[in-house]
Amino acid sequence: MAQRRVLVVDDEPMVVDVLRRYLLRDGFAVDVARDGAAALAEVARHSPDLVILDLTLPSMDGLEVCRSLRLAGKVAILMVTARGEVEDRIRGLGMGADDYVVKPFSPSEIVARVHAILRRASQEETGGQRELRFSGLTIRPALHLVERDGRSVDLAGREYDLLLHLARNPRLVFSRDALLDAVWGYSFAGEPSTVTVHVRRLREKIEPDPGHPFYIKTVWGLGYKFDPDRAADG
Repeated sequence: MAQRRVLVVDDEPMVVDVLRRYLLRDGFAVDVARDGAAALAEVARHSPDLVILDLTLPSMDGLEVCRSLRLAGKVAILMVTARGEVEDRIRGLGMGADDYVVKPFSPSEIVARVHAILRRASQEETGGQRELRFSGLTIRPALHLVERDGRSVDLAGREYDLLLHLARNPRLVFSRDALLDAVWGYSFAGEPSTVTVHVRRLREKIEPDPGHPFYIKTVWGLGYKFDPDRAADG
């Protein structure tokens, strides 16, 4: 297997050094950037598989870098922030970050999350490619494409993964914790709001009327399900 490459973007030398050592020890090739502009240059130069991106950076903050990376192409993003506010995390996820972790963190946890994100990406590439068709909605796994009424829908990485998981398991009700484990690859204890945010954003993008969901239903007190009986072409 080709060596996976990770770009660490942080302006704290000690954080960069520790993460670099842990990632190298786990077999990754590692590049480093101290600010947003340097990060974008490194991505263009080396095409990393994943970017560990600090939210607070000089000159260009992590949210702006995240937005630029998503516009430029597909690269996995693990956002790191010293801020504990839920709003900051929600903004990062909404801009396309695949996951986030709050400082202070364990370097081993970071490495585990990197493996989980890349493992999901690999499974997606080699997994089932069968096209899923519903009334007004088409999911094309082979192309990583979702269409609503014939028009392409721009979904962030985890939004797409969440939709695909639900659509591939129709009628099954998943709790938020179960979805965190299945889609994010590990238990994300204490942060079920991550799923809530992604479901809300999915509904805004794929539902004819987000206030009255047609595809992704809330099962009160239990979780969410994809409803093929309402959505199926027949």
